Amino acid sequence: MSVVLVDHVGAVGVVTLNRPDKRNALNSELVQHLHTTINQLEADASIRVIVLKGAGPAFCAGADLGYLQQIANNGAMENLADSTQLMELMKAIAECSKPVIAMVHGPAIAGGCGLASVCDIVIAAQDGARFGYSEVGIGFIPAIVMVFLLRKIGDMQARRLVLTADIINADEAARIGLITTVVDDDQLETYTMNLAERVAKNSPSALHLSKNMLWNLHGMSIESGLHYAAAMNALARQTPDCQEGIRKFLK
Repeated sequence: MSVVLVDHVGAVGVVTLNRPDKRNALNSELVQHLHTTINQLEADASIRVIVLKGAGPAFCAGADLGYLQQIANNGAMENLADSTQLMELMKAIAECSKPVIAMVHGPAIAGGCGLASVCDIVIAAQDGARFGYSEVGIGFIPAIVMVFLLRKIGDMQARRLVLTADIINADEAARIGLITTVVDDDQLETYTMNLAERVAKNSPSALHLSKNMLWNLHGMSIESGLHYAAAMNALARQTPDCQEGIRKFLK
């Protein structure tokens, strides 16, 4: 049984974490397969949006027990290689040239919360979804995701989530900006797929350039950001999508 399933729904690539008996907990195999799948969908010209979801009762419950035992027994270089593999997965999702939407129906805890956090848009079920970084409770730290989390929700709320290890519901996650939208549990899939299909109708080149800017603007001074934005504005004008869009608008 594949630990990652892929369905093509029009221009939307639906990626399902498929370890339902383990609550889609992360291990080395799942991390590798998910990274490969994201790269393949990014390279597929027929796909314009990616939806990430989990099979069974959870979105992703963090690392599984076997994986934690492996980490405990690894040497320093083995753990560095393993940590780098997880970092490359999260970076691939965050930097993907196509929008990535997380559809969270159940717990997204620790590494699972990290996966949701690096997606562009996160849609969560009102009653079922839960979020949290529980790592400090077992002497671990959510090191990689903190790089993204600080950008996403700011220092104050990041400190709260990381240091308390609190598990929060969907409404609270939306309030602090960790997720995008909360919907009724029975409307989650319909809402998410409708959103994905709507985003997929937008210009691929414009989506790509916009994501590029959203990634690169962090850390720039206002002056540097404005010069970068002017250059990207000029670049966008030269794309076939923009020129065709202007022609249609003028008609």
